[in-house]
Amino acid sequence: MSNMFDSAYDLEKAIRESEEFKGLKAAFEAVMSDPTAKKTFEDFRDTQMELQQKQMQGEDITEEEVENARQVVELVQQHEAISSLMEQEQRLNMVINELSQIITKPLEELYGSHQG
Repeated sequence: MSNMFDSAYDLEKAIRESEEFKGLKAAFEAVMSDPTAKKTFEDFRDTQMELQQKQMQGEDITEEEVENARQVVELVQQHEAISSLMEQEQRLNMVINELSQIITKPLEELYGSHQG
C-alpha cells in the first residue's frame, strides 16, 4: 500500500516541477501583484462560488445575478494577466485530467469488462 502513496507523492512533486504548474504559478503571482487584477479576479471567483452554491442548493439564479456574472466575465476576459492565468490553469487541468484517466484505468477496465 505504501508504494501507491510513494508514487502519489512522486506525482505531486512532478506536477510541482512541471512547466504547466510553473506557468500557472507565475501567472497567479502576476495577478496577485497587480491590485486591479487581484480585485477583478477575486470578484470573478466570488461570483462563481455564489452561483455554484445557489445551483447546488437548487435555488434559482436571478436575471440580475446572470447579468452581474456576465459583466464580471467580460472584465476578466479583457484583463491580460487574468486571461493568461486562466489559460495556464486550463493547461494544468488538461494534464491532471490525463493523469486521472491513467490512474483510474484499472477501474474502468474492471467495470467495463463486465458490461454487456
